[in-house]
Amino acid sequence: MDQRAYWMGFDQVRGVGSVTTKKLLDHFGDLSLAWASDKQELIQAGLSDKIVQNLLSTRKTIDLISEWEKIEQNNIEVITFNQESYPENLKNIEHPPPVLYLKGDVIDDDVYAVAVVGTRRKTSYGERIARTLGEFLAANTITVVSGMARGIDTIAHQSSIRSGGRTLAVLGCGVDVTYPPENKKLSAEIIQNGALVSEYYPGTIPDAKNFPPRNRLIAGLSRIVIVVEAGEKSGALITARFGVEQSKDVFAVPGSIYAPRSMGTNQLIHKGAIPLIDFHDILLALNMKQTAEFRYVQKVLPESDLEKKIIDVLQDEAVQIDEIQASVGASAETVSSTLVMMELKGMIKQIENMRYQTIADGQIQWEVE
Repeated sequence: MDQRAYWMGFDQVRGVGSVTTKKLLDHFGDLSLAWASDKQELIQAGLSDKIVQNLLSTRKTIDLISEWEKIEQNNIEVITFNQESYPENLKNIEHPPPVLYLKGDVIDDDVYAVAVVGTRRKTSYGERIARTLGEFLAANTITVVSGMARGIDTIAHQSSIRSGGRTLAVLGCGVDVTYPPENKKLSAEIIQNGALVSEYYPGTIPDAKNFPPRNRLIAGLSRIVIVVEAGEKSGALITARFGVEQSKDVFAVPGSIYAPRSMGTNQLIHKGAIPLIDFHDILLALNMKQTAEFRYVQKVLPESDLEKKIIDVLQDEAVQIDEIQASVGASAETVSSTLVMMELKGMIKQIENMRYQTIADGQIQWEVE
């Protein structure tokens, strides 16, 4: 059985979180052994009597094989903390959730993500800001993270998708539960252009107690938190607080001191949040020049042994194609097609007399200063 099924099993045990999971891994090496262990072994691993009793009770009521089959049937992806695919931003917060459930996919570029959150009771001002902000972030290949709630969250997701961008929706319920129900279409669009993400077991219904932890994950998946519009007691302020605790830059959109929906954002600014006056300040905060450099390096890294060999041959000077073929020991057809692909990826270029050379760093043109 897939090892992730055991992570799901422990995810159903009350009292088991990141700290307890680490104890189990340190003691047993993997969770399949921990799942099958007796009471004494679990206590030796550092679990309290109460958690051990919860585990023994859960083991009697849950069929991991059946649960895993349901996950596969519903096209739900399970990502555990020890996998490379676990989101980098989230891995760096204190006590990240041991298990994430996804519909859709999280990709490497989602590391450049910005949380856009706000009140459910949006004004026309907040709606306009959220829409143009989503468009701006999508145009700069920055993933929008939000909570798919009514109001500002929904606008941010929709705007990003309609502008060709990616977006992640962090839910306070299972990824197989649509909430709010009117966002069924949006939910399907997010799956095609990003992912629905939750730390809650599939089938979990929305509950008020789930939303503060959900807001922690919204901040955790992001490099920056932006509060567009919020009243004095808006849940978006909780996301901002988690952003501060996670050492993230927090931006707030200023508004009229007489506007109830701007009281929360104005208070954030008063307490030290960065006023969002110019969207380009987001790029500066993200250090987009470094982002562009990182993406360029990802793009030009050799993807095969043959590409590596060709790069080595071209390291010091331009080389003719027949010399390249002789050096790498591949057929003329293989070398020729590989060179074409490397040109398309911007790794090399052809000059006179069928000679090839690598593209120097100085030839890279940055769009963001």
